[in-house]
Amino acid sequence: MKKDEITSLIRELIEKTTMPAGEILVTEETGERGKKTVWFSIEVSDPYHFSARGGEGLFALNHIARRIIEARSPESTEEILIDINGLQKKRVENVRAVAHMMAERARYFKSNIEVDPMPAFERRIVHEFLSDAADLKTESEGTGPSRRVVIKYIGELR
Repeated sequence: MKKDEITSLIRELIEKTTMPAGEILVTEETGERGKKTVWFSIEVSDPYHFSARGGEGLFALNHIARRIIEARSPESTEEILIDINGLQKKRVENVRAVAHMMAERARYFKSNIEVDPMPAFERRIVHEFLSDAADLKTESEGTGPSRRVVIKYIGELR
């Protein structure tokens, strides 16, 4: 799907919640390993419905939009992220900060460190963020809401 079609879809989904959507800004970001992420940032007057209960509304909006985009354009390889009033960017930055801090802890103590349970989206951020660390390995363990990332110290490769 083209970016303007995705923008229209996102606007339609938000407005179906009876909330007017402001201007939608589209930015592209190339992360580690050349993976491309397209951010659709929207300002709304009352972000409560998206930020309440740990951001479940924003997770749901992203999930629904991704499923529709995948159904209409299965060959797309870009990651699409919808951000309401900067909430998603803050969450991603916080998860990366936690991953960095826990990775340093694993290195310092030369042991495995368990990160608090988190949703799949956040676990994936941790895995991707630490994917280039030669001395660390990440794995998800547990089931359901108690699923967590374990950062394993595997030592320096020589």
